[in-house]
This record gives sequence, C-alpha cells and structure tokens, in this order.
Amino acid sequence: MSSTSAWVALGSGLLLLFLLHACQLPSDAVLRGTVVGVHDGDTLTLLTADRRQVKIRLAGIDAPERRQPYGQRSRQQLADLVSGREVQAQVAGVDKYQRTVARVHVKALDVNRELVRRGAAWVYRDYNRDASLLAAESAARRDGAGLWALPEAQRQPPWEWRPQQAAQRGASAARRTPDPACPPAATCSQLRSCAEAQRLLATCGLQALDRDRDGIPCEALCLD
Repeated sequence: MSSTSAWVALGSGLLLLFLLHACQLPSDAVLRGTVVGVHDGDTLTLLTADRRQVKIRLAGIDAPERRQPYGQRSRQQLADLVSGREVQAQVAGVDKYQRTVARVHVKALDVNRELVRRGAAWVYRDYNRDASLLAAESAARRDGAGLWALPEAQRQPPWEWRPQQAAQRGASAARRTPDPACPPAATCSQLRSCAEAQRLLATCGLQALDRDRDGIPCEALCLD
C-alpha cells in the first residue's frame, strides 16, 4: 500500500470513529420530538426536530407482550397518552436491542409512572431504581386497576412469560425436527435385518412393522 493510500485509509477510519461516537447519546441527554409510532405498551418511536426516528424503550417498566392478556390494551393505553404528541425523553441508556431507554414526559406527565399507575405495566424489578414506580404499582394492585383486575393466573410478568414462550417454541421445533434414526414410514421390504426391524419397533414405535401386534416385527425377516 502506498503512503497516500495509507493516509486515506487512516483518515476514513478516524472519520468513521468520530461519526460512531457522535451518534451515541450520553445517558443524561434529553430528546424532544413527536411520537409517530407505538409498538407495544412500553416501546414507541420518536421523530426528532432534525427528522431522526429514535426507538424508545420506556425505562423501569415492562408492559405485557401483545400476545399476553392485557397486551393490546396496554399498547392502547400508551398510544392514548403519547400518539402524535410532543414529548421529551430523558435518556437512561441503550438496551441490547439498540433501543434508547428513557423516561418519557408529555408536558408534566411522567408517562412511565402513569402506565404503572393505570395498571398497564409492571415495574421492571431488574432495571428500576425509582421507588415512586413501586408505590404506583402497589396502588394499582390495591385498586385492581388495569391488568390487576385480571384473574391471578393471567397476571404473569413479561420477564417470566418471554423465556417461557421461547422454551415452548424450542420444544415445538424439536418435536418437528425428524429423527434421522427413525424414518417416518419404513416398510419391512425396505429393511435388511430383523435387528433393524426390532430397533425401529422398540425405539421409534413404528407399529406398521408389526401388523398383527404380536410383538414380532417383519415376520418374513424375524421368523425366517
């Protein structure tokens, strides 16, 4: 590489680092703009004055997922509060999905706390540092507000529901994955030995190999 090319490459790299650094918001930044999208009960999209769209995850709370009981109503509660409204978002950080985590206000209204007060969200214990949110949740629970009016069996915190659903999806996928050791439709004419027929009957439950149900599969092989 020539010295000129090396300097060009170095300059490009420094410029990229500068841009990446410039795009990272400090944890105490305040974003202002209009809410142009509400995705669920704790996530919205903010359009800033410079026409940037920023996905905001509301800090300290966790709303029911859309497929959970009260999930759609939780989303509607957030939409009623912020859709098309001018808001300010006090940035707390960035989560693992690269969403900006923030406390959102519409004028003097603390949206995060209001959702908890209405029973539209839980306090997210692992990430909350605000005692006022816990007080709001206790009041909502006492008053039977929002999701707290549901039967107890339907009031599952989202942080428990999500891994449970992931485990169920994994189990379903495992059931759908065919076992190469167990062909789904083997016939006696395809088998080479009695031992193979016995294994498929015992291990894979291929009852078609034992039509008379006497426990002896593929009698042409096993009684020969």
